[in-house]
Amino acid sequence: MNEAELFARLALVEALHAGATTSGEANAAALAKERIRARLAKLQTEAPSIEYAFSMPDHWNRQLMLALLRRYDIRPYRYARQRRTTIRARIPERFVDETLWPTYLELSDLLHRHLEEVTQRIISQAISADTSEAEERSGGPVEVRGIEQG
Repeated sequence: MNEAELFARLALVEALHAGATTSGEANAAALAKERIRARLAKLQTEAPSIEYAFSMPDHWNRQLMLALLRRYDIRPYRYARQRRTTIRARIPERFVDETLWPTYLELSDLLHRHLEEVTQRIISQAISADTSEAEERSGGPVEVRGIEQG
């Protein structure tokens, strides 16, 4: 999948969660964004916002969640001394359940699959064509020295 195809699929995911009913709407990311913002505004008048704490497993997912929140004019924050992986926001529960979280999950999956494809292609072309997993051996190690990134 090239970047143009990725952008089109990202817009389509958002359009689907915005309630797009025609293919014309599905291709119009700006319309989808405005529909979602309108839905959020309506939900904010119907029910109180709840403080959510999202714990993101990695930098990429954190960036995605921050971008989604800001796209819909939701101000993300975290408290002093909280981990950077925690993102807080005050949002109506229905909006999280029906729009924000499902959109996030689909976009995250789509982006991870794309990053996996790009990573595999680059490693196989620039470093080694063999990108298979390590073999599994029976028995246990005699002496091990571990190294962890992070």
